[in-house]
Amino acid sequence: MASPQETEIETLIRARYPLLQLVSWEEERAERLLRDIAARLGKEVFTWSAAAGLTDAAGAPDAATRDPKVALDKLPSLASKAVFVFRDLHAFFADPLVVRRLRELSVAFKASHRTLALISPLLNVPIELEKEVTVVDFDLPGPEELKKVFADVIAAGRANNRFEVSLSEEDRDRLIQGALGLTIAEMENVLAKAIVANGKLDLGALEMIFQETRQVIRKSRILEYFEAQVPFAQVGGMEEIKDWLHKRGDAFSARAREFGLPAPRGVLILGVQGCGKSLVCKAISGLWKMPLLRLDMGALFGGFIGQSEENMRRALKTAESVAPCVLWLDEIEKGLAGTQSSNFSDAGTTARVFSTFLTWLQEKTKPVFVAATANNIQSLPPELLRRGRLDEIFFVDLPTAAERESILAIHLKKKKRDPAAFDTASVVAATAGFSGAEIEQVVVAALHEAFAARREVTSEDLNQSAADLVPLSRTMSEEIEALRTWAAQRTRPAARARG
Repeated sequence: MASPQETEIETLIRARYPLLQLVSWEEERAERLLRDIAARLGKEVFTWSAAAGLTDAAGAPDAATRDPKVALDKLPSLASKAVFVFRDLHAFFADPLVVRRLRELSVAFKASHRTLALISPLLNVPIELEKEVTVVDFDLPGPEELKKVFADVIAAGRANNRFEVSLSEEDRDRLIQGALGLTIAEMENVLAKAIVANGKLDLGALEMIFQETRQVIRKSRILEYFEAQVPFAQVGGMEEIKDWLHKRGDAFSARAREFGLPAPRGVLILGVQGCGKSLVCKAISGLWKMPLLRLDMGALFGGFIGQSEENMRRALKTAESVAPCVLWLDEIEKGLAGTQSSNFSDAGTTARVFSTFLTWLQEKTKPVFVAATANNIQSLPPELLRRGRLDEIFFVDLPTAAERESILAIHLKKKKRDPAAFDTASVVAATAGFSGAEIEQVVVAALHEAFAARREVTSEDLNQSAADLVPLSRTMSEEIEALRTWAAQRTRPAARARG
C-alpha cells in the first residue's frame, strides 16, 4: 500500500507539475520511490550528479554533462516521457544561467510528460523559482518502514544462521520507537554495529539505537538531547502542575485518539527565577518516558538571508522525526525578545522566525509536546499566549512553607543526609521568601562550612547559611510583586495553596 507521501508525489507527476524539490537526506530512498512511480506510469528515469553527470535508464553516465548547464540543456532532447532526478543542484543556484534554464524548462515541461525532480537536504529555492517549484518534504521513515528494515535484517541473519535475536515483542517496539528520527541507512548501520559488537540482537542494540538518535540530535547543532534522568520526586511542591501532567501522560496513546482526545500541545511555565521551572521540564521527560530536546534559541540565528528561518524549520522537523518527545524552550522570552521591533532592528528576521514557530505550533500534527519557561512575561509576544497554541499557562511562585520543607528534604537526601537528623522546621522558617535554587545553595554553603571545620553539618550551619544569603525576593521585590499581580488573573497556579 502506497504511503500518503508517495501518493502525493505520484499525483503531482500525473498532474504534470514540471519542477519538484524533494527535501531529504535520503537520496537513495527518495530516488527509489521516484523510480517506482515512474515504472507505474511508464516513464524512463534519468539521474544527474556533479560527480557522474547524466546517467540514462541503462545506468550509463555521461561525464560530458557534469556541468549542470550542459545537463539541463540536454534534457529536452531525451525521452518524451521521463522523470529527471537531479541531486544537490541547489549548490549551483548562485549561477544565474542555471536558474534561468530551470525557469525555461519549467515552462517547456508543463505541456509534456516530463518532470524534473530535485533532491536536496536543504530547502533552498531561489526567489526566481518560488512560483515554479513545488516543494515536498520527504519525511524520514516511519514505524512501518523501520519495522520492515528490522524484519529484513532478522530474515537475512536467520537465512545465514549468522546471529540470534533475543528481544521480546515489547523490546522490539521500543527499538522501533527509539529509531524514529534515523534514516534507513542509519538504522541498518546501527543494527549491523550491534550484531558485530554483541554477536546478536538484544537490549544492547536498543542502547546503540538511542546513542545513534543522540548523534542525530547533536549534529543538528540547534537541538540538545537530554537524558530522561530527573524523577518527578525531585520536584518539590507544585501539586497542581504535577497533577495536570500526570493526567496527560497517557494522552499520546492510540486509546486516547479513539476516546476523542487530541495529543497535548504544550505548556508555558512562568515564574520567579530559581523556583524549578526548568526542573519541571526535565521531569516531564522522565514522567512520560520521552526524549527531551532543548531548543537553543541563540543558535537559530545565522548570518545569511533566510538561514535563521531554515534553522528553525530544520529544528522543528528534527523534533518531529523523533516524536513523541518533549521540546524544551528555556527562557523563551530571551529568544523572542524584540519581535515587535524586528523590522527595524534585524530586517524582520526575529519576526519571521517567530512566525515560523507559531505556525508550526498551531498546525503541528506530530506528538511534540512544547515545554516553555519564561521569567518576564512582558517580553513575550501576545500571540504566543493565545489558547490553542499551548494547553495551559502555569505560574510558579516562591515556595510555600510546606514546599520549602519538601525542597530542603530533597537536597539533603541528594547530599546523602537524613532530613530527620535536622531541625527542618527552623530552617524552613529561616528560608521564608527563598526560591528552590536558593534553598539548595543554603545546603551547599552549610556543607562547605562543616567540611572546612572537619565536622558533620548541623541545623545551625543551615540556619547561618540562610541568614547570610540575601534572596532574590528582597533584591527584586517590586518585579516579583508585579509578576504576581499579572499572573493572578491570567495563569493557573502551580501550587494549590499559599502559606
